[in-house]
Amino acid sequence: MDAATLGAVGTIVVGLAAAAAAIVGQRGANRASQSGAVLGGYSSLVDNLQEERDKTQQKLAETEVRLAAAYAELASERANKAALQTQITELTAERARLHSRIAELGGNPL
Repeated sequence: MDAATLGAVGTIVVGLAAAAAAIVGQRGANRASQSGAVLGGYSSLVDNLQEERDKTQQKLAETEVRLAAAYAELASERANKAALQTQITELTAERARLHSRIAELGGNPL
């Protein structure tokens, strides 16, 4: 082969090598860009999840306070009901005693 042919073949080989290097370099740049996008997306997702967790914890705390208040109200109503039941029992016994006493005294209980 003469020098001109070798020079032409060398130029073609160098051109192909440069093209291959450019393709590999572009792929690396794309990969780095995608990696950055993934990390940015992951960071955003983590932030969103943390915000949602914080809101849910706050809502849970509010619900627990309301539940405790409802239990307290129920306990109070049960205590009131027990007191009323005791009063009814006492009044019923008193009524029966008064009916009996009226009958002893010769009256007609209503």
